[in-house]
Amino acid sequence: MYKTAILALCAALALPAAGFADDDDDAGFGLAGILSASNKQDLPPVILSAGMPLTDAPWVLKSGTYYEFEIQGDGSQELALVGPEFFRAIWIDEMVVEGLEIRPLGLDSVEFDEAGEMEIGFVAIKPGSYYMKVPGSTGETQRLEITIE
Repeated sequence: MYKTAILALCAALALPAAGFADDDDDAGFGLAGILSASNKQDLPPVILSAGMPLTDAPWVLKSGTYYEFEIQGDGSQELALVGPEFFRAIWIDEMVVEGLEIRPLGLDSVEFDEAGEMEIGFVAIKPGSYYMKVPGSTGETQRLEITIE
C-alpha cells in the first residue's frame, strides 16, 4: 500500500512537468529568458546639454522587454537627470561608465559634472506613466515622458 502511494505521487508530480515541455506559450527566448538578444531594444540617447531638449519624442516601453539607452553629457553645464519613480518601475541590469560596469540595486538620479557618456540596460517592469527630467527645470524639453505598457 505504501509503495503504491509513492508510485501514485511520483506519477502525479511527473504529469505537470511533462505538460510544461509541450507549452505552446513559449515566447521564443533563449536560455537567458527575457535577457536574450531577441528581447532587446535600443532607445534613442538622452542628451544633457544646456538649453537643449533631452530627446526628440516620448518613450513608449513594453513591460518585460530589455532596453538600452545612452545618456550623453556635453559638458556645457553641470546637469543631472532625476526620475526616481521611473527607476523604481524598472530592473536595472547594468550601467556602463567609461568601460566600468556597475550593477546597482537601485537608482534615483545621475549627474554629469563634465562631458561624458553612460549606458543603462534595464527591463521595464511596472506599467504606468513616468518621467526623467533635469531637476529644477520647468520646460517641457527638459523632461522625458515615459509610458510602460
